[in-house]
Amino acid sequence: MREDYQALIDEVSQLLGTPATLEGRDFSLIAFGAHEGGDEEQATGPALDSVRTRTILQRRSTPAVRAFFESYGIARADGPVRIPPDPAAGVVHGRICLPVRDRGVVHGYIWLLDDGRLELTDPRLAAAMAVADRTGAQLAADSRAEERTAGLLHAALAERGGAARDEAVAGLRTALGEAASGTLVLVAVLPWPEEEDPAAAPPPAALPRLAAQCVRDGALAALVRLRTPHGLEAARTAADRLLRSPGRPATPPAESERAARPGPTAGLSSPRTDLADLPAAWREARAAARAAAAASRPGALAEWDTIGPYRMLTGIARAPGSPPDPAVRELLRPTHRELTRTAEVFLDCAGQAGRAAAVLGIHRQTLYYRLSRVERLTGLDLDEGEDRLLLHMALKTERLG
Repeated sequence: MREDYQALIDEVSQLLGTPATLEGRDFSLIAFGAHEGGDEEQATGPALDSVRTRTILQRRSTPAVRAFFESYGIARADGPVRIPPDPAAGVVHGRICLPVRDRGVVHGYIWLLDDGRLELTDPRLAAAMAVADRTGAQLAADSRAEERTAGLLHAALAERGGAARDEAVAGLRTALGEAASGTLVLVAVLPWPEEEDPAAAPPPAALPRLAAQCVRDGALAALVRLRTPHGLEAARTAADRLLRSPGRPATPPAESERAARPGPTAGLSSPRTDLADLPAAWREARAAARAAAAASRPGALAEWDTIGPYRMLTGIARAPGSPPDPAVRELLRPTHRELTRTAEVFLDCAGQAGRAAAVLGIHRQTLYYRLSRVERLTGLDLDEGEDRLLLHMALKTERLG
């Protein structure tokens, strides 16, 4: 978490002698602080509030908790708001909310666990509100800087070169400062409609390794700084939080639901040390996200370096809505879904009938019968290498959509 926000929230905790958290207006965690308390207070006091614990561990509040707090008018308030406990809503301990504003616009909230001893007229709360105002000014300034950086990143990802992109890369290099000379990875989260506000994702202040983000080509692009040249943990963590940000489904849909309700997936590019390579990294990140959906990757996340044949298949141009290869058109009808899966599993198993039958949970003779039907529907001979290759590529390409 950012040092300046950490210092601000620690100042509030010290002023009031109670744990405090700073969240963005989307309820994503930015910083949290604690105060020195006795053993009894640490064991039995409000510091163990389950909602606060979940917010710190998961770095966000649930939609239900968010709706509960917003029902008290915190988005409109310009002073402290006391919120009583409501165990039925999962809020075991009360809260005092300090709206974080700048020029009348709310940019976040400071949360205090309330044991009932602090009056809203307490001078210490007035001092804490002054800290909240400073915090709001900082968040507003960062937001303006992030908008400018987002515009530069959007332009720097353009496929076509030229003076405009070169200028954007130079501007981005200046905006990122030292981070621009380090190792970076692009994360793509898709689908993410162009008209959807990128602010639906956690702000960079809530993801300390996130250098910039924008929406382009139907996906959210997030530029992540790596701690080490070969360690992708920071990028994986950012991708996970972006996938689970407000408005994004918490988990990808089952394969049977994918066509009706596509779920978000994320892809990571190979690490880069030169911002001029961003267009290539963006192609990789989007391709990996598509591969994550096609291969039903656990966690809906895939990395360019590990997607195997999809590195090539995602580069094959196919117009949206265009029909599949004629050889598999009949096989891909919904009535032949079982045969399609049988053919794909058989080819994934390198044509080893025993392995394929085991994966499918069927008798080997049943497998042979299904494969003969596949051959009749496609006109392909599965004893021929080129026919196998065509069928395998066609099935995998169809998964990419």
